[in-house]
Amino acid sequence: MAYDLIVIGGGPAGYVAAIRAAQLGKKVACVEADRAGGTCLNWGCIPTKALLKNAELFHTLSHRAKEFGFSFDNLQYDWSAVIGRSRTVSNKLAGGIEFLFKKNKVDYVRGFGSIAAAGKVEVTAADGTKSTLEAKHIIIATGAKSRPLPPLPFNGTTVIGSKEAMVLEKQPKSMIIIGAGAIGVEFAYIYNAFGTKVTVVEMLPRLVPVEDDEIGDALEKSFTKQGIRCLANHKITKTEVKGNQVEVTVEGAKEKGVLTADVVLVAIGVQPVLPGPGGVQPTLTDRGFVQVGDRYETSIPGVYAIGDVSGPPLLAHTASFEAIQCVDGLYVEGHVPRKVTVFPGCTYCHPQIASVGKTERALKEEGIEYKVGKIPFVAIGKAIASGEPDGFAKLLYGKKHGELLGAHIIGENATELIAEMGLALDQELTADEIHATIHAHPTMSEVIHEATLAADGHAIHF
Repeated sequence: MAYDLIVIGGGPAGYVAAIRAAQLGKKVACVEADRAGGTCLNWGCIPTKALLKNAELFHTLSHRAKEFGFSFDNLQYDWSAVIGRSRTVSNKLAGGIEFLFKKNKVDYVRGFGSIAAAGKVEVTAADGTKSTLEAKHIIIATGAKSRPLPPLPFNGTTVIGSKEAMVLEKQPKSMIIIGAGAIGVEFAYIYNAFGTKVTVVEMLPRLVPVEDDEIGDALEKSFTKQGIRCLANHKITKTEVKGNQVEVTVEGAKEKGVLTADVVLVAIGVQPVLPGPGGVQPTLTDRGFVQVGDRYETSIPGVYAIGDVSGPPLLAHTASFEAIQCVDGLYVEGHVPRKVTVFPGCTYCHPQIASVGKTERALKEEGIEYKVGKIPFVAIGKAIASGEPDGFAKLLYGKKHGELLGAHIIGENATELIAEMGLALDQELTADEIHATIHAHPTMSEVIHEATLAADGHAIHF
């Protein structure tokens, strides 16, 4: 069959690209090996947020009920129901994408897609049958998957990746999490909240190492208080699976010896999922991602790549941004595709973490003069009333012109509060313009207003 565009992959990059092209009047097919929504909706962003909500609710009821005036006798949970709710949420949203395909007249083709040649995609269905689709343009949006630790391959039971962590039939009594990025710390919070003994091991000096140093320090303090054992700046020197348990030998400032757990979750990052075997493969970067140019075109004429398969930032929202930019570059006259520059990063453990722009560490390394506005949530009325006084907002402004350079938040609703800061960075707003904007009271967003005032030493409530 002949199309204007074939998209291989139905995740946040692929389905957005397919729908956007259909909106522009193009005949589109989306080839997906698993289910519409990709990793994000089926095995990532969405089901983990459902699990996090369950974990937060149980933690509050079991540890803070008295604070809110409640009491419970024999409070319990059903692990299978917890997992089941996350799968229900995921399935509902995946079904929603399939409905959007029908609404926008996108042909949804199930199977593994490979690029047979420029302009041709071969699809291998689950039963092994093959078909060939043709189009002037092809977009690769096949995403990424968990990267294994070389000496400790995944086995699906005692050594797992994030996908298996979402559907474990039996809750482990103990878990070692290798890697303290967003995936690692989110699962650390989830399992600890339900009573699993969790140890997080991170090779770099802090948890969430891409974040501002103060954010990582604050998270470790909070996690330690919650009972999560945090071993940042620790190397793993040996791993061994022994029956139903795994031994991990670590060496660092706090520990030197063997850790044992029922399950090891490897959360050291992801690796790209390339189009199906056979056919033509695009040129890759030295890290294995698909190499693209300014218009997202690969080394194969007429073939483009977007989202995680084309490299960092490995985020669903940046993947969707790239999808729109790539498709509009193809079909909207005069449109010059933009690359991702300013983007928010969000981590949904408790406390939540969100950031956008430069860290203080980066500004120092680049020799940029700046000023800091930092306000704790304890100074914000809504945070106290909500029982969530922990955390802070830290805003970085240019010393000369007062423009926002970076924003870093840890605490309640951080992942919602960061949107304002992304807009401010994109529009090059200054401290004067932000604190001249009235923020409603009482809201958590007042922490942004107050931190902006603090950058000039004018904080009112702290």
